[in-house]
Amino acid sequence: MTFPSLTFALFFVVVLGLCRSRLSWPAKKTVLLVASYVFYAAWNPPFVALLWLSTGADWWIAHRVHRSDRAATKKAYVALSLAINLGLLAYFKYGGFVVENLAWLDGAWSGGQRHWSVPDIVLPVGISFYTFQTLSYTLDVYRGRLTPGRSLLDYALYVTFFPQLVAGPIVRAGHFLPQAEKPRSASRDQIGWGFALLGLGLFQKVVLADALLGPVVDVVYAGTALPGTTDAWAGTLAFAGQIFFDFSGYSTCAIGVALCLGFHLPDNFRAPYAALGFSDFWRRWHISLSTWLRDYLYIPLGGSRHGAWRTAAALVATMFLGGLWHGASWTFVIWGLLHGVFLVVEHGLKKAFGARPVFATKPARAALTGVTWLLVTLAWVPFVAPDVARAKAVAQALLGLHAGPDRLAGWEVSLVGAVLLGLLAAHRLLRDVPLEAWAAKVPPAARTVMVALLYFLVLVSPGQERAFIYFQF
Repeated sequence: MTFPSLTFALFFVVVLGLCRSRLSWPAKKTVLLVASYVFYAAWNPPFVALLWLSTGADWWIAHRVHRSDRAATKKAYVALSLAINLGLLAYFKYGGFVVENLAWLDGAWSGGQRHWSVPDIVLPVGISFYTFQTLSYTLDVYRGRLTPGRSLLDYALYVTFFPQLVAGPIVRAGHFLPQAEKPRSASRDQIGWGFALLGLGLFQKVVLADALLGPVVDVVYAGTALPGTTDAWAGTLAFAGQIFFDFSGYSTCAIGVALCLGFHLPDNFRAPYAALGFSDFWRRWHISLSTWLRDYLYIPLGGSRHGAWRTAAALVATMFLGGLWHGASWTFVIWGLLHGVFLVVEHGLKKAFGARPVFATKPARAALTGVTWLLVTLAWVPFVAPDVARAKAVAQALLGLHAGPDRLAGWEVSLVGAVLLGLLAAHRLLRDVPLEAWAAKVPPAARTVMVALLYFLVLVSPGQERAFIYFQF
């Protein structure tokens, strides 16, 4: 069940109707919890058991951590939580990857004399997202930042809340649980804005990501022939737009649906392609993940408190694991390491030259924004490529090396350019102004027409239906 489907539309109407009824608040939360399990079971019903296991384990462990007076006991319980959650994640997400690499090493060592059977493990959708949510709950209780909740119903709803269950935003317990304690009912304005966000998210996904940019990306990255130089640039730029519209589209839909139900979810994107530097980019891109990695990985590794070398090591380690979080493939590792290097170089340059007045001028800031966007875009090459060989072929074509003939039509290349220019202009416009503030300046009648147009374009879009890209993570 995905947001751009008739099944979800009917599902959401029923859930929204029950939540707007005269049911008691505990009954409404029960409806939301059951609906969330139904929503998740639409992919693979048996995997609901994993949700129950993660929910029950961290609920019990967090209370034991809170009640214990001994530091060693607290640490033992936290270790148990890490073992359960990361163990499940390691098996389902990285089991096959580990066996494949062990088989390769064994083959290189033994000359390929032994045969390895690589397990065919089905990846539960959204496991990376809800695992990080349950882990953050236990870790926050351990650090004394959070008191364990008194309601298992509220906690289970926090873990499984269907709008953001399978692809985020990654929500913290301290943000969600207080909302679940008291009865919530969305106002008329909240419902209106929620449906506007849902329409915007669907438009980003269905029209821009799937119908306009997706086919161009497929020509370059899904094929086996050597791409031409123009095709390589068009396909890479197209993916820079596709990944944003796809993932931002999901997050926008999730925030809109949650708002209609009376809940607030945190922003996940804030004009990332207008970022001034890579630290700024990660404050704007997939914010819920980047802040999770900062709080539970980068800072515990030492952050920027122990000198340049320790900071560099913490940055690279964090981004390496952030890349691996996205998928069990060396292409994601390369992507993460590239961003780690970008951050290390940026920190070094800021320390050496950051205080010079020239870097505060508008031309310098514009140039640095452009460089940031270009390098972020080039780093998408290993992210989207199915394997290292394809990433290498596209990278060579981008440089004009070993390029094949171009296959994209001129209008397709122009279309990519037009969409990307519109995206960059929108991000520049919204860099320092929230979408809500910009929309508030538009007359109500004009807003209504714009939202209606978004839904109309979604309905008539001829694009191929594609799963959200982040469902695989």
